[in-house]
Amino acid sequence: MVDFNKPADLFAPAPAAATPPQYLKFHASGSEYFRIWIVNLLLSIVTLGIYSAWAKVRRNQYFYSSTELAGSSFEYHGNPIAILKGRIVAAVVVGAYAFAGKVSPLLAVVMFVVMAAVIPWFIWRSLQFQLHNSAWRGIRFRFDGQLRDAYINCLLRPLLNIVTFGLATPYIYQRLKAWQFNESGFGQARFATRASVGSFYKLFGAFLLLGIVGSIVFGVLSAFIVAGSMAGRDPNALNLNLNLGGMITFAAFYLLILSLAPLLIALVQNLVWNNASLDRHEFRSEIRTGRMLFIIVTNILGVICTLGLFLPFAQVRMMRYRIESLMMIPEGSLDEFVATASADVNAAGEGVSDFMDFDFSL
Repeated sequence: MVDFNKPADLFAPAPAAATPPQYLKFHASGSEYFRIWIVNLLLSIVTLGIYSAWAKVRRNQYFYSSTELAGSSFEYHGNPIAILKGRIVAAVVVGAYAFAGKVSPLLAVVMFVVMAAVIPWFIWRSLQFQLHNSAWRGIRFRFDGQLRDAYINCLLRPLLNIVTFGLATPYIYQRLKAWQFNESGFGQARFATRASVGSFYKLFGAFLLLGIVGSIVFGVLSAFIVAGSMAGRDPNALNLNLNLGGMITFAAFYLLILSLAPLLIALVQNLVWNNASLDRHEFRSEIRTGRMLFIIVTNILGVICTLGLFLPFAQVRMMRYRIESLMMIPEGSLDEFVATASADVNAAGEGVSDFMDFDFSL
């Protein structure tokens, strides 16, 4: 209630205007990325894969610089030499495992155990490298997760699926995403996600139901096609109809299978980011299942029909929809937040940059 008897304070500061929600913008184009992609591909082939490290840096720099939040683009500072060293180490480990399988079954088992032991370390280092070399407004992101948590989330917890026959998958995935998110930061600010184990089970359950319904629909369509084909009297026409119907049904079912993984990733984006925060700032992700499924299916068809040449256009389409579906809801001034997040970052980051000399991600 306003007190009209109380004199107004003419020198009181005006209340700060609320900062409107900030949608991410994506300015990349398929034609621009196609030129980068084809050059990267050819140089990687000519150099027997050595250039692939520089190709990754060039690709990431293009996509990061094409992604904008509140008028500022993101930056990628990855070192191709670090990426190359990481890939050489990973190639040596995989090559040793393949060689061991040809020499002795016992040696193959030993190398399998060794690979299982080093994969969490690879993932941990890759997360550190990726976030440390990502920046916005000159401030780098960071990953503070501990190595022991990498082994828990990437090695020990997945073993639960052996005794639960896969029923622990939503729990395992939720703990992994929570570890990745809650241990990430931007300058001195920290990310957090409140997505619960129960919400992951609901999402995976709905996703499983979608797959079952899709399989039933394709089964019914197949039965109708067979029944309609058998109504004909000409044996040659019957065989032709059955073959065409079978091919169409199989192709449609194959498209459904290929669409499931990227669709699940997109729905997890909604779940995680709609429960995410960066200090006091919230996020929203507005991916629509129907629209995402349409993009996935048309991308797959485009790649198949062009023998792979549509791949860079497909990647840009997918990234544009996922990125532009995400928005930040600031709690106060972003400029003040950036100034606070950048405090004392440089001194803290000097030792980290010396440690970031390997990257094992693709």
